[in-house]
Amino acid sequence: MTNATLPILTAPPEHKYPPLRLDERTYDRALACVHCGLCLPACPTFVATGHEADSPRGRIQLMRGLADGAIEASASVRHHLDLCLDCRGCETACPSGVVYHELIEETRYRLRQKSMETVKPRKSARLMNWIFAKIFVYPRRLKLALLPVRILQRIGIYGLMRKIGFFKLLPEGFQKMEQMLPPQGKLWPRRLPTLTPAQNRIAAKATVGFLGGCIGSVMFEKQNRQAVELLSACGVDIFSPWRQTCCGAIAHHNGDWDRARKFARKNIDRFMPENGVELKFITCNIAGCGSMLREYEHLLRDDAKYLTRAREFSSRVRDISEVLLEMGLPPMTNRMDKTVTYHEACHLVHAQKVSAAPKSLLALVPGLKLVPLPEADMCCGAAGTYNLQQPKMAGELADRKLRNIASTEAQTCVTGNVGCAMHIQSQASAHKQKINVVHPVELVHQAVFGKRES
Repeated sequence: MTNATLPILTAPPEHKYPPLRLDERTYDRALACVHCGLCLPACPTFVATGHEADSPRGRIQLMRGLADGAIEASASVRHHLDLCLDCRGCETACPSGVVYHELIEETRYRLRQKSMETVKPRKSARLMNWIFAKIFVYPRRLKLALLPVRILQRIGIYGLMRKIGFFKLLPEGFQKMEQMLPPQGKLWPRRLPTLTPAQNRIAAKATVGFLGGCIGSVMFEKQNRQAVELLSACGVDIFSPWRQTCCGAIAHHNGDWDRARKFARKNIDRFMPENGVELKFITCNIAGCGSMLREYEHLLRDDAKYLTRAREFSSRVRDISEVLLEMGLPPMTNRMDKTVTYHEACHLVHAQKVSAAPKSLLALVPGLKLVPLPEADMCCGAAGTYNLQQPKMAGELADRKLRNIASTEAQTCVTGNVGCAMHIQSQASAHKQKINVVHPVELVHQAVFGKRES
């Protein structure tokens, strides 16, 4: 591969290699690309490497080549495709409306199937994938896995292990995983109540479903409870069903579509059971989860049993900032004299097309000054589990984000995705950069209720 523009495939060639068969509906997405190049400056990996094959336009050509049997699924080709963050910044920039994420996600799905038949991954990669599939997406298992760490943190041994460099003995991806672990947390985070009634209201305005998230419900339990308290103060009942599951994003982005569909069906059954309470909205604190929930109709488009309900489910999904604004917050009586900047989480601004609502919410906080962030909608490198699988590129993008944050002179960065918050905060801590990364809900909660434990 060179930095020269990749050749445009105008017609499927004769199969030189076994073709990677894509769904015709997905393959048509590639045909919509006119190779204009407007996606290039919106792509974080192309900006970082300057390599055409690391751009959306270049990757589309690689994916068409695989589908047509024109090129081999070599280690080099897989590397360029694996390096994609699936941040969807290219979709916002594309004048032709190419739905790029469907292409990259199905290609990864097909490559994963092919790899399972022919390639045995390294032990560290197999272990990482096992953790993603068997621990991360199940809150109880994640709590159990974190319990020894939390105990070591409480008694002071964990900090000593960090100081002596014990964790540098781990493989690179596991070092990043350890770096991202928030320094404090409950030994056993509690799940949200199934039903939280509206506060001080004779009759609730509506009932809103709230997804806690698999990692979010464990790592960011406080922010979830703050969101529920705010929703309750808005005059709505909150339904957070027991046995709700992971949204399916981790499995879907890693090519495990069967597991993703399984999670989607379970969530539809939990949140929208027959003869259940009708939900006005379904919301969450996590941009990546919200994006996946909106994709249930597409994910289950060939499932005759669930398609209608999946469409109805996805139509009700809103980001927490949108719901709080629409439901009407109580007065914010606590002034907050601080300067903040706002990082646009990719799966909020590009996937869900939500940009104005979080900033409008912050603008209501008395005393809060919001300063613009350069390249606010450029990916920080978190991208779900990407930062664990591609720690080098993720680190470079986080450093770029931190330089932009520093240029604003704001001491607080606000973002609507917990993955972004963990990634940016951990990278700042590693560089001794003083910055506090928070969710909009945290600031709004303090403005409404004052400083208190949720």
